[in-house]
Amino acid sequence: MTPLLAFIAGAVLGAPAVSADCTPTEASGRPPAACEMTIAPTRASQTEDDMQQPPADEIQQHPYIGMWVTEDGRIRQELLPNGRYDEARGARQSAYVGRYEVTGTSIFYWDDTGFTADGEFVDANTLRHGGMIFLREE
Repeated sequence: MTPLLAFIAGAVLGAPAVSADCTPTEASGRPPAACEMTIAPTRASQTEDDMQQPPADEIQQHPYIGMWVTEDGRIRQELLPNGRYDEARGARQSAYVGRYEVTGTSIFYWDDTGFTADGEFVDANTLRHGGMIFLREE
């Protein structure tokens, strides 16, 4: 086992890590501070707050504000200028509501129930989101 793997295994399993350069001190049973590592969280492990959701009612400045509808008209999603969205599914009005943020051509959603999602604007009139294609309603 390499020194790095030994250190990681020790950290995960709670055993002191031992290597040629990072031998635990007798007093603490831990490697010297210079041997410790911090692993930054990945986007998948981040919480909703970590993803820096936009403040409520922040005016959005992008060209995608308005109503987006699937080709069959079953799902309708309105992107409001205050950074909120309201999505209807079939006869169910406001099935999903929450905040959104547009960065370039990417959109990130934070549903009020805690659900998160994302999408991509293919062009000015096409949004790919949740495996579906939404078209801008004219």
